[in-house]
Amino acid sequence: MQKQKKHRVIPIFMPMLACPHRCIYCNQQVISGTHSLPSDSEVVAMVDTYLSTMDPNAEKRVAFFGGSFTCLPMNVQNRYLDLVQPYVADGRISGVQLSTRPDYIDEEILENLKSHGVTLVELGAQSLDDGILEACGRGHTVEDVRRSSSLILQHGIELGLQMMVGLPGDTREKSMNTARLIHEFGAMHTRIYPTLVVEGTRLAEMYRAGIYKPLAIEDAVDWCKDLYLYFTSVNVNVLRMGLHPAKDLCDGTGFIAGPFHPSFKELVMTSVWKDRIARLVAESGGGSVVVEVPERDINYAVGYNSSNRKLFPQAVFKVRS
Repeated sequence: MQKQKKHRVIPIFMPMLACPHRCIYCNQQVISGTHSLPSDSEVVAMVDTYLSTMDPNAEKRVAFFGGSFTCLPMNVQNRYLDLVQPYVADGRISGVQLSTRPDYIDEEILENLKSHGVTLVELGAQSLDDGILEACGRGHTVEDVRRSSSLILQHGIELGLQMMVGLPGDTREKSMNTARLIHEFGAMHTRIYPTLVVEGTRLAEMYRAGIYKPLAIEDAVDWCKDLYLYFTSVNVNVLRMGLHPAKDLCDGTGFIAGPFHPSFKELVMTSVWKDRIARLVAESGGGSVVVEVPERDINYAVGYNSSNRKLFPQAVFKVRS
């Protein structure tokens, strides 16, 4: 069997300067750590730097993250897309991906993106419950997400749908229903973000007034574990769990409350493997067990801070050949 190529992403972070809405949880400067649009020379330098350190045999894409890319004026979108066209033309990168809002997708936008080598569009759906979307001031509906998803797929572009857990009005059941709709709408990829309370947001005011209570880290891990297991069962690729550990989150200057952890994904995957190991131990009657693990998951199986190794001293971890 032919070995599948590894995929690598060259991230270009864009602030939410053009977004017409201010969701109650959003302070993009804190979340992304980015305060201004990158210059042309900065974009080229970033791409060149990443390419110089990446596996030459890996498939690479430039990714415009952080902001609602298609909210930018068309000439600004094209300025950034044009910067990476030489890399697409000579095969150094295989395409471009970007994130945007569901209500800023139409035929003209998609035709322009397609002509510039965009191969993946991720929509910030956040929730697929109209009540939650309204409470958060998202400015779009579930139907907008459905319509945009369909248009993206019709243009032969891969679809990603991002979601958040623990938004005002959210429940475990509603989050799982969002996951089911993400699959139903045709997404091949998703990202799962726990809701955080950060400075400069309406959610911070609600938290301080006692109106909003964020998920505890244990609950966020548990919800995301169920979501991860569902997505993997229906072949939706989970690209990320947890926010990028930007400086303002890690040093506490912008973060107020909520389930933030710089290794959030590792916590979730540790819990996934803990359940698997517990089943093996139970089936063995409590005796010693060999836990065969894919190489990429060995750290998760052993657990964050070796928690699973400590919890199951009778388990021997073996990398699956």
